[in-house]
Amino acid sequence: MKLAVRGIDTEFVDSIRGGGVDANGQRALRRKAVGLANPCRHCLQLIAESDDMLVLAYRPFDGTHPYAEVGPIFLHQHACPRYEADRLPAWFAHLQPALVRGYAPDDWIRYETGDVVAGSELFASCERILSSVDVAYVHIRSKYNCFQCRVDRANP
Repeated sequence: MKLAVRGIDTEFVDSIRGGGVDANGQRALRRKAVGLANPCRHCLQLIAESDDMLVLAYRPFDGTHPYAEVGPIFLHQHACPRYEADRLPAWFAHLQPALVRGYAPDDWIRYETGDVVAGSELFASCERILSSVDVAYVHIRSKYNCFQCRVDRANP
């Protein structure tokens, strides 16, 4: 199965960088990246130590409902290209552990799909979950439940 891995929407990211509000109705905080665990959710690359970044609340759903979780994410403060590929970024192999969840077309969690795996097993876990016709897409989250990215079936 071919997968489509994408960073969060560029239009939303541009809005945040321009002073727009996050899922909590607040402007993003501007910080310097500390350490190497600051992934930009737009380009899906790690933000370099001491680089400028934005910290904000993000809800990876269009609307609100009981499963529309909100959590913290990071973005490069400067412009970066949206990640779009058929594979996960190499650094995802170091997520220890990672959470994977399948969602139905109505954005509700498919509980039977929930998985906690080593980062090196993420791609195979996404393929397995997306093999179910009841699953529309997958979210990958860190062990702290921070949203990392969405994975879909690629269009043939």
